[in-house]
Amino acid sequence: MFESAIATAVKSYDRHIVCLDKSPQDCRAALESLLKKALVAYEKRPAGLRHGIALDAQVTIILSQQDDDDPPLCGIYFNLHTPYRKRAAATK
Repeated sequence: MFESAIATAVKSYDRHIVCLDKSPQDCRAALESLLKKALVAYEKRPAGLRHGIALDAQVTIILSQQDDDDPPLCGIYFNLHTPYRKRAAATK
């Protein structure tokens, strides 16, 4: 159902993201697994909730209900991290 979203995400991952944990092939497998989990969460969500979410350390997938009977929207987000980020000063 969301093959084009996964293909676009894998292409972006391969081109822009450096990750020691996942090769592009591993990323595709992870995206497919997370999509299945997000679909289960979406289908079993309680009344009044509009999303199904699945995530791991590198990727978050959100399926969002539309107002009509169309299939849910699929958002794929990479959880980016850099070792060069400055840490915020501790507050007392």
